[in-house]
Amino acid sequence: MASIKEIRTHIKSVEQTLKITNAMFLISSSNLQKARKQLTDVEPYFQKISTTISDILHHSPEINHKFFDKRTHIPPEKRKIGYIVITGDKGLAGAYNHNILKLAEQKLSQSANASLFVVGQVGRSYFMEHGMPIDGEFLYTAQNPNVGRARDMAETMLDLFQREQLDEVYVLFTRMVNSFQMEPTVHKLLPLDPDAFPQEEEITSYNRDVTYVPSVKAVMDRLVPGYVKGDLFGALVQSYCSEQNARMTAMKSSSDNARDMLQTLNLSYNRARQTAITQEITEVVGGAQAAL
Repeated sequence: MASIKEIRTHIKSVEQTLKITNAMFLISSSNLQKARKQLTDVEPYFQKISTTISDILHHSPEINHKFFDKRTHIPPEKRKIGYIVITGDKGLAGAYNHNILKLAEQKLSQSANASLFVVGQVGRSYFMEHGMPIDGEFLYTAQNPNVGRARDMAETMLDLFQREQLDEVYVLFTRMVNSFQMEPTVHKLLPLDPDAFPQEEEITSYNRDVTYVPSVKAVMDRLVPGYVKGDLFGALVQSYCSEQNARMTAMKSSSDNARDMLQTLNLSYNRARQTAITQEITEVVGGAQAAL
């Protein structure tokens, strides 16, 4: 059995760890609520952009726009595919980073001409350690995503797509299904698919003749970058929420384990202390009997 001093030292160590894990749980909980509110606040704006694009496609089905060009003349083995991989900047989040990195490795291995774009320090470190070339890095932190960062990413990917340096663009992120389920997801960013914009139900029964000024193409040139920005912002926030939720779960489990360990250690401490007291009493009684 360990000595009383050793047990006391172990108890203090576990108590310090419990303070850290409990603090991290509370911080992650606060960050999760903040990120959810941020997404809820801007969601109507991006939803309106999506509805407007759907309306344009419905009234102008003959449109042939560059952002909807699937470049079918390029065979699959020669298509240049870009993958944006969103990871976290820190660990202690369970399998959050591991799952998305494994999905990225799987997709990269299936593409002959793949380009890798990384968000998050964990992803950068992982791919560099495994000798996988990174074609582009968004060097700002994955923490506290905002619309400005999403806009910078969208402009970069749209430029590469228009210059035909990329034929397809996908974003790999972790979608938070609910508090208990997080799902690594592959979302196609470019080219846009008309099927992704279902026709909205008509609110009124009359037929509308819509005129877009100066032209349908000019309107789409302004709307599509906003839509792509919204897609990326949603992916960033979903990933951030998933990371915080995973860290909350991991820290709660660690805190529970620490509390259980403290109970066991306190029981061992009391037993050791009782044994020591009993031994001292025995020695005193033995000494008194020997003196008689």
